Amino acid sequence: MPGRVLVVHQPAYWPWCGYFSRLLDVDELILLDHVQFAERGWQHRNNIADRDGRSIRLTVPVRRAFGQPLAEVKIAEADLHERHWRTVSETYRRAPHFQRYADRLQELYAQPWTHLVDLNEAVTRLILDALDLDVRLVRTSSAPPSGAKTAALADLCRRHEAGVLRVGTGATGYLDADLLSRAGIGIEVATYDHVPYGRTRNRAARLSVLDLLMHEGPRARTVLEAGARTASFTPEPREVPA
Repeated sequence: MPGRVLVVHQPAYWPWCGYFSRLLDVDELILLDHVQFAERGWQHRNNIADRDGRSIRLTVPVRRAFGQPLAEVKIAEADLHERHWRTVSETYRRAPHFQRYADRLQELYAQPWTHLVDLNEAVTRLILDALDLDVRLVRTSSAPPSGAKTAALADLCRRHEAGVLRVGTGATGYLDADLLSRAGIGIEVATYDHVPYGRTRNRAARLSVLDLLMHEGPRARTVLEAGARTASFTPEPREVPA
């Protein structure tokens, strides 16, 4: 299937809108959970906001060793679920669509999660369902790709019969476009332009998609579609030394 698009991303905790905007027209998301845990990344934290737009950071405390794969990282606090549910419910209890999702959110936080990636996958599935997106999730820890960096991505495209790799803008700086080209894989760059939403229309950009769901409910997918952009990536030609 040469035209099939593949999206590969590390699992994140309550990811931002741009994370899901690139999944609107695909049927599979590859979760890179065999890679090293990044303490300062979004694998275990994200931002929501209160009624006045003030940012609130939700962070999952973790217990991990240096260089440990994300799939093996454990949650450090036994009462995390109760604490985060309390924060989410208190923050959004007056949001227009809180009651629509409250039972599913409470059920998610009622489970005794021990590993970060399990919690992140459950969060991702909840959001995909709320957005009515039929996207299959596949973890790389079950069968890690061969090679590293771009070579690993090329291997994943081969395994999943994809002819196009869709990435964010940050990936263009390190991708080996020549390697992908030789493998017959095109590159598509996905961007997301913040679309004002909510009653006051002044919600901050780059908040978790949870904020969008709480304020727009079933219309959240329409908001994502309005902000989503994709474009083919053509790397700058390399200068050949004289």
